[in-house]
This record gives sequence, C-alpha cells and structure tokens, in this order.
Amino acid sequence: MSGRTLGGMSVVAPVAPVVGHLPGSRGYHRVVVALFAAGMVTFTLLYSPQVILPDLVREFGVSPGASTLALSLTTIGLGLALLVAGPLSDSLGRTVLVRWSLAISSVVAVFTVLAPSWHALLALRLAQGIALAGLPAVATAYLREEVHGSAQARAAGLYIGGTALGGMTGRLLTGLVAEAAGWRWALATTAVMASLCTIAVFVLLPASQHFRPAARGVAPAVRRLSRALADPRLALLYLIGASAAGAVAATFNVIGFRLADAPFHLGVGAASLVFLSYPLGTISATAFGRMAGHTGRGRVLAMGIVVSGAGVLLSLADRLWLVGGGLTLLVVGYFAAHAVASGWVPARAHAAGVATAQAASLYLLSFYAGSSVFGSLGGTAWSHGGWPAVSGLSLLLLIVAAGSAVVLERTKRDVSSRTE
Repeated sequence: MSGRTLGGMSVVAPVAPVVGHLPGSRGYHRVVVALFAAGMVTFTLLYSPQVILPDLVREFGVSPGASTLALSLTTIGLGLALLVAGPLSDSLGRTVLVRWSLAISSVVAVFTVLAPSWHALLALRLAQGIALAGLPAVATAYLREEVHGSAQARAAGLYIGGTALGGMTGRLLTGLVAEAAGWRWALATTAVMASLCTIAVFVLLPASQHFRPAARGVAPAVRRLSRALADPRLALLYLIGASAAGAVAATFNVIGFRLADAPFHLGVGAASLVFLSYPLGTISATAFGRMAGHTGRGRVLAMGIVVSGAGVLLSLADRLWLVGGGLTLLVVGYFAAHAVASGWVPARAHAAGVATAQAASLYLLSFYAGSSVFGSLGGTAWSHGGWPAVSGLSLLLLIVAAGSAVVLERTKRDVSSRTE
C-alpha cells in the first residue's frame, strides 16, 4: 500500500499487483530452468543426426543431398504441426502441451535408434518433428504470460540459450559416440539425455497462472491466424526467422562433408568438435536478450546478423582454425538474432492485438521451413559448387534478414509499436 494526503486527510492507495514471476524468485528460477531444459530437448533431438550424415550416406547408400532429409523432414513436420499446436495451446493451455510433447518425442527417439531401413528412419524423423512442436509453439507465449514484463527479454534469451546448448550437446555426443560405437548408439545416447531433460520439465515447470483460454472452434482459429499473418511487422520477423535459420542449416548440414574432404580429412568425432562453439551461442542469446531490453530490439537484431555474415565469410578460408572461428561467429550471431526475434514476436503480437501463441507458431513455422528448404538446398549447393556455393547461399539469406531488421528498426517509432 502507498499513502498520499487529500484535504488534510491521509489516503491509502492500493499498490498494483506484480504480474508474473520476478527475477530472483523461486518461481522465476523454476521457469527458466525448466524451459532451458526443454530447449535442450528440442534441439538435441532435432539436430542430433546432422553430424552423422556422412555415416548415413555410407549405411543406406543415399546421396549427400538425400541424407539431409533426415533433418529436413523433421523440421518440416515440426513446422506444419505448429499450425495445430499454437491454436491448440490457446484453447487448452501451455504447460500440458509442453510436457506431453517432450514425453512423446523422447519415446519416438527410442524407436528411431531401431529403424530397420532408410525410409523407416525418415518416417520416424518426420514423426519426431510433429511430436516436438508442442514446446516451441508455446514457449515464448508462456514466458510473456508468466514472467514479469521487465524480465521477459532476459528469460527468452535463457530459453534460446538452452536450445543452443542442446544443439551443441546433441551434435557433439552424437559425433563422438558414432565414431566409437556407430550411429545407432549415438542416437541412443541422445534419446537418454532427452528423457532425463523431459523428467526435469515435468517436475519443475510451474502451471500457468495467467493463461486465459481463447474461443474454441475452427472459425475463431482462422481469424486469429489471419490477424497474425496480416501484421506487417510480424511478417518481417517471420522472414528474419526463415532467413537466419536457413543460413545456419545450409552451413551446418554440409560442414561434416567439407571437414571430411581435402584439405582437412577429419573423422566424424573430430568434425563434431566444431559444435563446441554452441555454448557461446547460449551466452550470446542471454547477453543479447538482456541488451535488447536496454538498447532496443532492432539494433541488437541487426548486430547479430552482421556477426553471422562475418562468420560465413571467414569460413571460406582453408585453414581449420579460421573455419572454426567463422563457424563460431555464425553461431554467436545467429543465436543472438534468434533470441531477440523470437522474444519480439509475442511482444509485437500483444501490442497489435494478435494471439501470442498463434504469432509465435507462425514465426517458428517460418523458422523451420527456412531450415528445411535451405538446409536441403545447402546439400545441393555442395554437390554442384562446393563450399563457396554453400557460403554464397548463406550470405544471401543473411542479407535478406539484415534488410528486414533495418526496416523493423526504421518503423519502431510507429504508434502501434510503442508498447512492444
């Protein structure tokens, strides 16, 4: 309560209640730890086959371009499932969808280890993507609803940091175990890790306190989808997500083939060490997310994209330490940009009167569509033009993302965006 004087009398005015978990509180720590673990599950399972694509080529007799389907089908399945998962969470709630999405994904991961053929593996990877959709569809919407506004950008950065660490851990474990015991044992290791993280999410993730269910039915869902598609600033964020994710997928889908080729001649385990750069992505996502709350999202987003572009250029060198440095810059800039953009989407949606989960789902649909399409094109570019062609594709995508970020920054003074 706070007091003031009115006509010689002391009047006690009510203090506005704090909405959402504040940094330092037990609830805040449970939220960020649970979503950090959930982000690890998502990226561990999503990208763990990336480093063993050369092994899959030898095992199943497919081309390098065809081998990328083990990743692209997963991201396509995830992206399409987001169209259902987002509206479903608006009606049923966030935490239920997150928990069971991760549980089913962990079960599918076990069956993937036992895949008897190439087509069976692809079918299971597609199912994996569909099952994983529940978490990314609602994570940023959950943070906007359950975390205090002053800490939302920071919390979103920590969540994206979890995805970065999961991406590194899944790929690194897969590569090292594959070299020692084969690709099936490698995928089994990531399945066990995902199961442990899923248990942590079930135990730690607090139930929603501020969720308000939206109207159910097809017609209301279509209206929410239309509004999320019609906002021009959201459309630019969708384009940034697709372009940035495509640039990274095109690069990392092919890096194993490049490092196995002349002049490097590295094995799967040694090549997987390039993913040790991913913890820096965790740090950059957290740091840039915090910076965005003070400096402005548009500027920080553009900075991240520029850093990624510099990394792609550096990776053209034929010295291993320069290639590693370039990939590190690519990861650092990418996760910084993704943390800012993904956290900006629900803020913009709220300011524009758009359903936050629906907007977040469309952002991630664009993100994973870009990863799927351009990740596969990266394999095609490698087959026809080598690493320069792959780098050219990635740079073109980053230029598109940077241009979109500039437009967003120039329109930040719009009346409609002041509350973002």
